[in-house]
Amino acid sequence: MELSDYIELPQFSVGSEIKRNFMFEQSKLLHKHHYDQCKEYAKICDVVFPNSFNASSIEELPFLPVSAFKNFNLKSISDDDIYKVLTSSGTTGSTPSKIYLDTETANLQTKSLSKILGHLLGKVRLPMLIIDSKDVLKNKSSFSARGAGILGLSPFGKDHTYLLDENYEIDYEILNNFMDKYNGQPVLIFGFTFMVWQYLQKAAFNRKIDLSNAILIHSGGWKKLVEITIDNQAFKQALKDKFGLTRVYNFYGMVEQVGSIFLENSEGYLHTPNFADIIIRNPIDFSIQPKGTEGLIQVLSILPKSYPGYSLLTEDIGICLGEDNEASGWKGKYFKILGRVKKAEIRGCSDTFATNKQQS
Repeated sequence: MELSDYIELPQFSVGSEIKRNFMFEQSKLLHKHHYDQCKEYAKICDVVFPNSFNASSIEELPFLPVSAFKNFNLKSISDDDIYKVLTSSGTTGSTPSKIYLDTETANLQTKSLSKILGHLLGKVRLPMLIIDSKDVLKNKSSFSARGAGILGLSPFGKDHTYLLDENYEIDYEILNNFMDKYNGQPVLIFGFTFMVWQYLQKAAFNRKIDLSNAILIHSGGWKKLVEITIDNQAFKQALKDKFGLTRVYNFYGMVEQVGSIFLENSEGYLHTPNFADIIIRNPIDFSIQPKGTEGLIQVLSILPKSYPGYSLLTEDIGICLGEDNEASGWKGKYFKILGRVKKAEIRGCSDTFATNKQQS
């Protein structure tokens, strides 16, 4: 089966055995491609994964910590082939990741994201309220994670309306105009989680806003909500109480693997799509954790061709709960995130990368 044929399959429809074999074969091809085209990736593999070409399973293939994209310019294309550069949102003062896309990888990611979200939203484009400012899209050649998220969801919407002005304050005139047209009707809402809370849920409206037929898709920014003891359940309940909004879907994703998002299923767990997967590793020795045991989340995607981001060790702690969920009817692994690694420092591999950088 070719990658293009695989992407066309209905999402969450590929059983574990077929998916595992296909992901392994595609990942081996990506490993060789990036080893040949990206000298920094090759150096890392030679030092950290010296037997990488003898891997007998996907778990034995090389993986990079997401922090590698903050410290290295990792790309498998020439400068002339760079179509777009994505940057991570990052915390204030931290170095952002830079992800280099060519047109092929950008198109693959766009198509794959469309397949995932289409599984939830269908083919009908809905009026779209974006909990952000259009200023986030000013630079057409370089986008933040927020900008990439907006662009990824925009094809599912129409009459795109930004809630915030250029000063990142609510534009009540625009909001009222939008609600005059669509109050109580099906609409699509998108925003980063904390921004949805701060600018939509916490805003003082002088009219009744009915979002009972709306669909909200959100991601990111959970750390700030956890600090004020707002979890996923409390987040959903508050939106239901204020707006009658009940169709609320979180997703887990990162700018380092745009296109391969993990969507919340009907059971409230995050679910792997056909062309992405997870592995849970012990944070001490990076061994594989069994289902039901927490550890570091490793994310895999068969989409990145312009940069070596097909297998990444995140700084998130999670737990895999099972595979091929009978309750939701979705195939693939399902999991939940428990939190962040303290100080977000992954020892072992990261130390080796830092040493290698100093030597190169």
